[in-house]
Amino acid sequence: MMRIAVVVLAAGSGTRFGNSTNKVWLPLCGRRIISHSLLNATTSFPNSRVLLVIDPADTEKANEVLASEIPEIEVELVHGGRTRHESEFNALKYLSKDILAGRIDLVLIHDGARPLASSQLFHDVATAAQFHGGALPAIDVDPLEIDIVTVDRIARVQTPQAFRAKEVLAAYIQAEADGFTGTDTAACMEQYFPDTESVAVKGESTNIKITYPNDLVLAEKIIAMRQVGDS
Repeated sequence: MMRIAVVVLAAGSGTRFGNSTNKVWLPLCGRRIISHSLLNATTSFPNSRVLLVIDPADTEKANEVLASEIPEIEVELVHGGRTRHESEFNALKYLSKDILAGRIDLVLIHDGARPLASSQLFHDVATAAQFHGGALPAIDVDPLEIDIVTVDRIARVQTPQAFRAKEVLAAYIQAEADGFTGTDTAACMEQYFPDTESVAVKGESTNIKITYPNDLVLAEKIIAMRQVGDS
């Protein structure tokens, strides 16, 4: 059985969204965006460690939201850094004792602003990483699009991204020593563990990132469609 730690990143700002607060605290269909992200991230892993990485200024808000919206999930709060990379490293340092002792086999890192990633996607990514060393979801895109990366073919990478715990911790420790900052977890792993096979798992077109106000409207529509499909 995989011993998993799920890290959900929520230490950013609401600058691009045009809001004075981090967008993950905005309401979405009866819950905050971050509550949807945490629920989907943990459904497949009931015995996992769950870390929420936040801006220290949001500590009180985080405790209130977690207690009122998802009290059934035991969430450990970790303070984030100035960059995404630094926030990821803070989470890994927090887990380092258990990782080095072999109590955590796999670390999944997810963007809290992606509230629609399904629990099945988390399961598929974790399973692939267990066998291959690393895994991340990706969807095909038009080659003319910008902001693309190559994962065997032209694809847009999503989160969650999962890697073997000891390797990802070692990568970030070395990155700190070298002053290297990766754009995401996969970039840091590629830099320091290029021989680790990171496989692409089929992503989800509905796994959108809430960046602008229109994204929130779209997310509401997707959730409504899912509820109709489940009824």
